[in-house]
Amino acid sequence: MNFNEQVKFKILESAKLVGKLEEYSNDIVKAAEIIIDAYKNGKKLLIAGNGGSAADAQHISAELVNSFYKKRKALPALALTTDTSIITAWGNDVNFDRIFERQVEAYGVEGDVLLIITTSGNSKNLLYAISQAKKQKVKTISLLGKGGGLTKGMSDHEIIVPHMDTARIQEAQHVIYHLICDLIEQGIMGGE
Repeated sequence: MNFNEQVKFKILESAKLVGKLEEYSNDIVKAAEIIIDAYKNGKKLLIAGNGGSAADAQHISAELVNSFYKKRKALPALALTTDTSIITAWGNDVNFDRIFERQVEAYGVEGDVLLIITTSGNSKNLLYAISQAKKQKVKTISLLGKGGGLTKGMSDHEIIVPHMDTARIQEAQHVIYHLICDLIEQGIMGGE
């Protein structure tokens, strides 16, 4: 395949996958409702991921702290991927696998929500974060791909993108979390 054919193929593959997300509309709504319920009870959202998913964690946090579509009060959302001093100190002194677990221990309170984003579902630091969240009665949501990996079944709620290609999974996850942000905003402001 030449470059033009490759581009067309990948665009169509992505569009086909995003089209399949319609089958997951109930799961997307459920994830948003879990977060809306936490917000209505004065709680917060913690978000974690590695690599591109770390950037997605920051993106979601920005949408909720700032605004998505509507002018509204700030919603507490903390990307656990942003404090390089915590991440590098704990990673260097203790263990990189525990960087998110430690932050969940520090920031998570009962009724908060931890959202993890991963394409493989096999990142040890996310597995430890979920385990710590459960100890502290923090609700957990996982956005996964590739069948869910080791993370499958660990969270209170999960959405597994049905694909094996990391780039396509990430594209679908972007659509999912934008939908979740939209629903959260509507739910907080009372709109439908």
